[in-house]
Amino acid sequence: MAFTVWYNTRCPVCNAGISRQQRRLIEAVKAGTIAFRDINLEPEALTAHGATLDDIRRRLHATDDAGRLVVGANVAIETWRRTPGEGWLAKLFGNRATLPLTRFAYDRFADLLYAWNRRKGHW
Repeated sequence: MAFTVWYNTRCPVCNAGISRQQRRLIEAVKAGTIAFRDINLEPEALTAHGATLDDIRRRLHATDDAGRLVVGANVAIETWRRTPGEGWLAKLFGNRATLPLTRFAYDRFADLLYAWNRRKGHW
């Protein structure tokens, strides 16, 4: 099973960020070890995990190789860990000392981005 990132293509910022990651991870995508899926095409995809469409529009969600749900900053950290040349970002922002601050900053940015997208009528 691949690490599957669920994201909102209707958010221009999210879509640009994921498009960049897809280009950086082209070999992993081809090999099937990571996948990027548009939640707008499969809005019920993570309901078994208790995640709603709005939850996924607010924060990145993923399922790991074992099928477990990963949310928010942890998705970004795992994606960096798998991206050639970006492992240092995972180490910097995902270590025991910085992870609480990383999660806090990610959540505040995600809240602002979600509000902006709603105000702009992106969905």
